[in-house]
Amino acid sequence: MNHRASTGKPPMASRRAWLGGMAGTSAAWGLGLHAAPAHAAGQAAQATRAHVVIAGSGLAGIAVAHRLQALLEGARITIVDAKEVHNYQPGFTLVATSVWPVDKVIDRNADLQPAGVEWVKEMVAEFDPAANAVVTASGKRIAYDYLVVATGTHQDWSQIEGMDVQAIGSNGLASVYPSSAAAVATWAAMDQFRAKGGQAVMTLPATPLKCAGAPLKMTFMVRDRLAQAGTLARSQVTFYSALHNVFGVKPVNDNVLERWQALGVGVQFTQKLQAIDIGARRATFASPEGEKTEVPYDFIHIVPPMRAPDAVKNSDLAWKDGPMAAGGWLEVDKDTLQHRRYPNVFGLGDINGTPRGKTAATVKKSAPIVAQHLADVIAGRAPGQKFDGYTSCPLIVREGSALLIEFDYEGRLTPSLPMIEPLQESYFAWLMKVRMLKPAYLSVLKGRV
Repeated sequence: MNHRASTGKPPMASRRAWLGGMAGTSAAWGLGLHAAPAHAAGQAAQATRAHVVIAGSGLAGIAVAHRLQALLEGARITIVDAKEVHNYQPGFTLVATSVWPVDKVIDRNADLQPAGVEWVKEMVAEFDPAANAVVTASGKRIAYDYLVVATGTHQDWSQIEGMDVQAIGSNGLASVYPSSAAAVATWAAMDQFRAKGGQAVMTLPATPLKCAGAPLKMTFMVRDRLAQAGTLARSQVTFYSALHNVFGVKPVNDNVLERWQALGVGVQFTQKLQAIDIGARRATFASPEGEKTEVPYDFIHIVPPMRAPDAVKNSDLAWKDGPMAAGGWLEVDKDTLQHRRYPNVFGLGDINGTPRGKTAATVKKSAPIVAQHLADVIAGRAPGQKFDGYTSCPLIVREGSALLIEFDYEGRLTPSLPMIEPLQESYFAWLMKVRMLKPAYLSVLKGRV
């Protein structure tokens, strides 16, 4: 495979016309807008005095709030979340690789929530579904008729001995996941590393992840930045996966591994990051058999193990058995996203204990379904739509080129643009990631699409 073949970039003379013609289509594609079901045009709003509580004010929480306002007339809607800042997390990899300035990923939650929604600026500390109530960090008890859980994930840094999130940016330590500030610090570490070159260690834990493509994007971009700096010849990039693969969708996994082999990126499987000595720049990996290996590095990108936040994990809303129980993920039916034991509870976004679906694109397609299903339950109807697990990942392979990856619960590729091969890199996919997905994201957030 020739990975440096045509990027799909049009001639300069026709570039502007090409971009203009594709902008609408790509924005629609980028977050699954082509397939997002909504209530029928002209359908009257459901009259109700129900109180709906939404736990979380990320993309999932705010998007469903906007949609519920359109579907429910007279409902009381309350969002419970202490976060004042809204982070455009799909942009963190762009900040961490010096493609974007950090201000492009930061917005104010107050500017994004629908008018008329009550905002309780506290975190949910406890869920009491048997009593139809949540309890906030200050002890405030909020009763609900219906609940949408959209809390996102918890980054379990405690599983890595010696890790200090505050040290990101120093001693070659990097991670794109904790915050926008960590993304900025990650670029500082990467910039220093690429100037001299050396040993780059990239990691992947065994737990479910939000944006599982980010570890791969960072690996491709570290290698690309080394090549641009002229230090690749005296460097080595190695990806340490705690799993038997680097991505859960086999065609994508195989394609990435083939690309990495051609690019000289090494891969070590079933190696879990167990500990790190930040000052000494040494990482300790453990095999499933317990064998430990110390690996020196000049640069390391760490992806934290993830699980449900304590409030969900320690509640009766969490899975009690099966593969999702260990992480405490929300026990929802994967097709309807309704809780399997509490029918007045729905899950949306990264918290759901489903086979796949921890991306913004997943929220785009599932938020209308959750909103409609909640309205259906209020009206006494059974949830009637089925979510297929749609997930999308514009996977950067170098500056100026990316892949368009779309797939469902079954791991089947579900491309939506006939002119783009899902495993063929293109300038168009890069353009979508860098210029078009943030506007599409904001449209999703505000319930406009």
